[in-house]
Amino acid sequence: MPRSERSPLLLAGLLAAAGVAHFAAPRQFDVIVPRALPGSPRAWTYASGAVELALAAGIAAPRTRATAAKAAAAFFVGVFPANVQMAVDWRDRPAPLRAAALARLPLQLPLVLWARGVARGGEGRA
Repeated sequence: MPRSERSPLLLAGLLAAAGVAHFAAPRQFDVIVPRALPGSPRAWTYASGAVELALAAGIAAPRTRATAAKAAAAFFVGVFPANVQMAVDWRDRPAPLRAAALARLPLQLPLVLWARGVARGGEGRA
């Protein structure tokens, strides 16, 4: 399978795995929901997991791929505050955990670029 065909499926797989994780182990996501958001963290965890699953399905289907990939790029930008919250909350954790939390911050950019590449029908970053 050419890379240009594989890239959307890899992105869909990543989103699907993340979506399933939100339901299978929600506590790890609940703790990074920004406190400024209204409602319960668990509701946000489940909602974001459902969005990830819907985005994965949309990207997997060629007919809806471009629209879903654009939405995924926006979603990756939208969840950035949760990554910032995690980095702030984990500043007193052991060094490896702090490093992991900080490493998540710049990783959002390649995800946004990958989704944009898939939306354009290009290879993106897979």
